[in-house]
Amino acid sequence: MGKLIQRQKIRYRIRKKVAGTAVKPRLAVYRSNAEIYAQLIDDNSGVTLVAASSRDKDIAAQKVTKIEKSKMVGASIAQKAIALGVTICVFDRGGNLYHGRVKSVADGAREGGLQF
Repeated sequence: MGKLIQRQKIRYRIRKKVAGTAVKPRLAVYRSNAEIYAQLIDDNSGVTLVAASSRDKDIAAQKVTKIEKSKMVGASIAQKAIALGVTICVFDRGGNLYHGRVKSVADGAREGGLQF
């Protein structure tokens, strides 16, 4: 079985358990080889509330490691969420292992004030 198919199965398994609402949105993380993206999603209405990524101008301008950029993405999405009045969410690792860049997004979001 290919690595992508395996990851897709894991994603579906996670999504069975994890769903976001307007009050408690889902913090979905997507990790490509070069970049990392995070969104707060309300699954009931199918709307992305806020998004942040390592391609945002203020984060992309930094000359730091990918893990440090990931932490900045987490802090950025937490700041945007709190501006909207969202303080709690559920974490969706998107089929990736919870370590490295995915973990640093979660740590950055927690330090920024999001609870999950």
